[in-house]
Amino acid sequence: MEYYLTKKVSGDFDELIEKIIELLAEHGFGIITRIDVDQTFKAKLDVDFRRYKILGACNPRFAHEALLKEDKIGVMLPCNVIIQEHEDGSIEVSSINPANSVGMLNNPDLMNFAEHVRNIMQDVLNKL
Repeated sequence: MEYYLTKKVSGDFDELIEKIIELLAEHGFGIITRIDVDQTFKAKLDVDFRRYKILGACNPRFAHEALLKEDKIGVMLPCNVIIQEHEDGSIEVSSINPANSVGMLNNPDLMNFAEHVRNIMQDVLNKL
């Protein structure tokens, strides 16, 4: 099982970001961090890099429930979603697979919960 879920998509890069934000919001997720990797690399390292954005998505209800089940789960939060444009112009959207990420914790309650979140993230990708 992969640590991420992924889908190749077509469309305008910036419009896809907005669509992802809308789809996540339908499931109670907001974006609490946004990292423009390409712009950061240019500003800090003076190197060019493909368009690569990291959205830190958080559903406060889910985060609360997860922390009640496992107090150290915060190291895996928020649920990151990346949008990257490859050299051939294709765009790939990927998200964390929480079910795989928490599998090593041996916590059945958390595993069932992570499967639920995985299904939501897969639904978001499927709708792109």
